[in-house]
Amino acid sequence: MRGAAGLAIAAVSLALAACDASEAADSADSAAPIVEAAPTVSTIDAMQLQTLLEDGGIRLVDVRTDEEVAGGVIPGAEHVVLDDFDPARLDLSDGREVVLYCRSGRRSEFAAQRLAEHTGKPARHLEGGITAWADAGHPIVQD
Repeated sequence: MRGAAGLAIAAVSLALAACDASEAADSADSAAPIVEAAPTVSTIDAMQLQTLLEDGGIRLVDVRTDEEVAGGVIPGAEHVVLDDFDPARLDLSDGREVVLYCRSGRRSEFAAQRLAEHTGKPARHLEGGITAWADAGHPIVQD
């Protein structure tokens, strides 16, 4: 009997020690800062962009240079050179989603990251840029 009682006491002691360790871990976890995931940046292809433009629910922003824009733009786009792109200066009050583009997609991805960080919401840009747009047979107009 003495052996069984000793085992029972040992088991209870181990269980209590485990609870104390678990509570300590829980309190340490609650003291740890909560790290939120950064807003995402995603791409949109030329066909999806065409559909959104037809629906009128987006604001298209071209972040290419003045020289590049002189060669043509996607109809309905507004021009903000990447060097001047400041998401804080964009008027986002009309609620339309902003979609960005450049020549190939690299600069617009950078601008989309800045926009997402500023708004705390996901941002999109045209995959392959105006080059992909033209390759898909969509119109380009002189600004």
